[in-house]
This record gives sequence, structure tokens and C-alpha cells, in this order.
Amino acid sequence: MCRSIKTLREPYTPEVTQTDIEAAALQYVRKISGFRAPAPHNAEAFDAAVAAVAAATRDLLDHLVVRSGRRP
Repeated sequence: MCRSIKTLREPYTPEVTQTDIEAAALQYVRKISGFRAPAPHNAEAFDAAVAAVAAATRDLLDHLVVRSGRRP
């Protein structure tokens, strides 16, 4: 989908920061919307989408169980 989004789970990334999550969310929303930066009248929706994707990503990573039994 978007080659610049890296895998954010173990063992690919041992430690994931909020910055990593926000960067991936921003890339995803940019790809889906087709905008690198939204026009002022779309900024609120764009920013809300980035925040929602980041929150969903954090929730996903917090609940994944890696086969080694360790939780990210």
C-alpha cells in the first residue's frame, strides 16, 4: 500500500514510539486522501483522521500477541 510505512511490531521493531505511530498514521492518511497536505478547509478532517488511525494503531499493537509470548 504505502512503502514508506514500516512494520511496527516485534521482531521487526523492538521498540515503537508514539512518533513512529504518528508517522505511519500520517503516511496512511496521505495515501488514502491523495493529499500531502490538506487545504485549510480539509485540515480538521485530515488531522482527525491521523489521530484516529494513530489511536487504532496503538490499540492494535497493544493487543497483538507475538508468538514468542511477549507483548509489544
